[in-house]
Amino acid sequence: MQSIIKTIVVLGVLGWCCWSCSKEMIPEEPYGPSKEPLGITMNRNQTPTPAAGLPGIEVTINASGLLPFRDELVFRFNGEIAQITDVTETQIKVVVPDFASTGVTTISVGDVVVFGPEFSVTGKINLDPTFNAPRGTNGEVDKVIWTDDGRLLLVGSFTDYDNKGVIRRINRIARSFSDGTYDASLRSGLGANGTLSDIVPFNNGYLIGGSFSGYSQRSTDISNLTRLNANGTIDTMGIHPFRRPDQSDTIKYYPTFNGGFDGYVGRIYPQNGKVVVGGSFRYHISRRYDKPNRLETRDSVIMDSVEVRQLARLHADGTLDSTFRFDEAADRFRTGGNGDVYTIVHEGGTHQGKFMVYGSFNQFDGTPAGRILRLNADGTVDPTFNADGSGADQSITKLFYNATTRKYIIAGNFRQYNGKAANRVAVLNEDGTLDESFTAKTFDGNGPNFAKQLSDGKIIVSGDFRTYNGVARNGFMVLNESGDLIPGYNATGIFSGTIEDIVETKAQDGRRALLIYGAFTQFNSKDANNYIRVIIE
Repeated sequence: MQSIIKTIVVLGVLGWCCWSCSKEMIPEEPYGPSKEPLGITMNRNQTPTPAAGLPGIEVTINASGLLPFRDELVFRFNGEIAQITDVTETQIKVVVPDFASTGVTTISVGDVVVFGPEFSVTGKINLDPTFNAPRGTNGEVDKVIWTDDGRLLLVGSFTDYDNKGVIRRINRIARSFSDGTYDASLRSGLGANGTLSDIVPFNNGYLIGGSFSGYSQRSTDISNLTRLNANGTIDTMGIHPFRRPDQSDTIKYYPTFNGGFDGYVGRIYPQNGKVVVGGSFRYHISRRYDKPNRLETRDSVIMDSVEVRQLARLHADGTLDSTFRFDEAADRFRTGGNGDVYTIVHEGGTHQGKFMVYGSFNQFDGTPAGRILRLNADGTVDPTFNADGSGADQSITKLFYNATTRKYIIAGNFRQYNGKAANRVAVLNEDGTLDESFTAKTFDGNGPNFAKQLSDGKIIVSGDFRTYNGVARNGFMVLNESGDLIPGYNATGIFSGTIEDIVETKAQDGRRALLIYGAFTQFNSKDANNYIRVIIE
């Protein structure tokens, strides 16, 4: 009873602290309090009338001291200039501009700026109220898949999901129901002891990859890749390990999937009963459990390694497939890229089953390559992709293929593609040439690091930029197929962080929705912890 009372007291204190903090949500001035400039006053804690609305609506905000500067006033919604319709001794009336977004309001006279209350611009992208994971995760989400019964499996670097891992950690793998509610029936035990970057269905279970050496009760004999049963337990097999004649025989259990790599496993792709693996590795690792080492140590494990860089194919048991990307003439596996290499597999389209390779390399398998190329299903370079082009002049950080539009979308640090202007985001035709009907405009800030095209042609871009083509966008925007902002879809406020992927789905009430995950802390100027679902009209 005493422990219960203590818990209640602690929770009460924490709740009071959180309530107290909530009253101070508006950031303090960076240089401390100052005198009201020019005699203009505008209470930042007031609620505009109305408090939210669409572009074109008239908004009234209480303010004083404006009349002497009536002809000099400039009013902005989160950086976008608004039309002023009336100024009195006690208030100002303004019209929300077309590309206004949720955020703080300001009045300026020359270079003097007075901050006002926040205004919420109503747009066509909003958080899904039917998604029941409001606290998200406490670390990055790297991959989400749907199970056959409609539940969601997610992996990443998190140790908590929607505050359900406060007492017992949820280590890097979790399962939820379709509405986001945590599913405690997954038998993942202690989970993974390092980051999980991918999970795919495989042979009535799952393969998981990342940067880890243990899972649940297994703390050894895993090299960044292993297989799980459908219930989340690790798939193991009984082995009679080496024992000398004077030692008693026994059975020990080891991972059934006997294959892994010496470095990070980024992506896994099932392929006709086998699996293609991409990552930043150099050697394939396998183990022998029934052979002695030179000291004839009991239960010895012999590790074997074969050099194979960045991309490899394994048999269903984890052994290396020596027919994939093997150079017969050189009697070795091909060398891959001379920089960062990322891969995705073609899903749909005329190149189903082929692989896209992109990154920071300018050579691949010993020949020049402009940071992007396509591989055939057997791992050889597809010469039909961008046959006469030089590719990107700087690194590509994200690439997606849309089977509906049959276009590739790339984002990165490049400024040119095939020698033509391409400002950090570009659309490519299926043959790898630049789609010149799309033109990315100017970014203010560090630029985009994510771009993906939806099935209806809309292109979602995120990153560390503040404006796009002079319009305040604060890290998240929706473009049309020409590269222009789409009215109504760009009203969201501040986005802070990076997006790993966006998946088109449905809300619980059947409305069109997007599942967004990655490593972010804000969406539409509200707390958002790495994993959200939004409604898109």
